Amino acid sequence: MAIPRDDKDWTWVLHRPCPECGFDASTVAARDVGARLREELPIWREALARTNARTRPDEATWSPTEYACHVRDVAVLYAHRLHRMLTEDDPEYLNWSSDDAAIEGAYADQYPDAVLPDLERDLRALADAFDSVLAKDWQRPGRRSDGARFTVDSFARYLLHDVVHHGWDVTRDRAAG
Repeated sequence: MAIPRDDKDWTWVLHRPCPECGFDASTVAARDVGARLREELPIWREALARTNARTRPDEATWSPTEYACHVRDVAVLYAHRLHRMLTEDDPEYLNWSSDDAAIEGAYADQYPDAVLPDLERDLRALADAFDSVLAKDWQRPGRRSDGARFTVDSFARYLLHDVVHHGWDVTRDRAAG
């Protein structure tokens, strides 16, 4: 069963708090993003340890395992984009469809025990990459092909919202299973 596509432009989270998860990008210093990403890891360990980690709570919502696959893939994608922003002048990167990635990556068929080690490795690697950004590089630009523009600073905080929001997705009103 396919989940309805999410084609919202989430860049607004850089300018106002998310009414769902409560994340407020204006309260986060980009230099703290690495540590904040690591703070999210226990949420994923707990969510993927549940007996119902592969169960969708309803027909329009991913299971914790599917969300974990998404966060894992986002970590890899953003590590690549961060590298480009730090080594190229104003790189443009193609839009990425999380919905297409979920289908192509068969997120619904994945097993929590297989997903967790990769998620932890990839999220830690991304956190380490953000930790290594030099002060002079936080304002380096990059852009998506849809016209959304970022600096390394705004890119870091935008990414952090994605991870925090999906941590909220797997913890809000969910039975421990």
